[in-house]
Amino acid sequence: MRAPATTTILAASLLLAATAYAQAPQSFRVISPIFGQLVSFAMPSNFSAVFENTADGHYIREAVLKGETPERWTEMITVTGEKGMTLTPGSSPEKFAGSIAGGFKSACPDSFAARPLGTTTFGRFEGFVAVIGCGRVDSGPTRHSETALLVTLKGTTDYYTIQWAERGPESDEPPVNDDRWQARLRALSPIELCPIVAGEAAPYPSCVNKS
Repeated sequence: MRAPATTTILAASLLLAATAYAQAPQSFRVISPIFGQLVSFAMPSNFSAVFENTADGHYIREAVLKGETPERWTEMITVTGEKGMTLTPGSSPEKFAGSIAGGFKSACPDSFAARPLGTTTFGRFEGFVAVIGCGRVDSGPTRHSETALLVTLKGTTDYYTIQWAERGPESDEPPVNDDRWQARLRALSPIELCPIVAGEAAPYPSCVNKS
């Protein structure tokens, strides 16, 4: 029995949509020389960089959802570098994460929450992962909550962070226990540090071919 034309058209449309979704890049690999190493991770394709700066041994780059701005955003992925920080006595990825969490807490002492996901390694480099957040923050256009997945990495000479932050309605407690933070960690993976090869330019094949 021949299928009705409307059914055939609907099936074809669904097939085309599924094929387009499968072919569309869901993320792209970002590899950036930051001080002594290349920092590599997967960036979701709906983000675009909006700010970058290097000053006094500190590096920062911010990316927000396409169509949003550095001032008005709902999600932001930030990469930072701290030059020469491995020389600091007693430094560790966990202590570095703690200092960043302390900055969050000072902004919202009454609504701060944190959830350590633990120590880990990225390749041969030590790291630490946590979720930190403020239930109420007054910065920005309106009062809001701000929660972030925080990844700290100890490189050969420098420290790095990758943070995926989200703003939402203000609350008594930020959603640090939500399972989506683990999903976002997977979305950023693989996270790697690679050596800078003299004379090598983007797309840095020595780091691309490492995986």
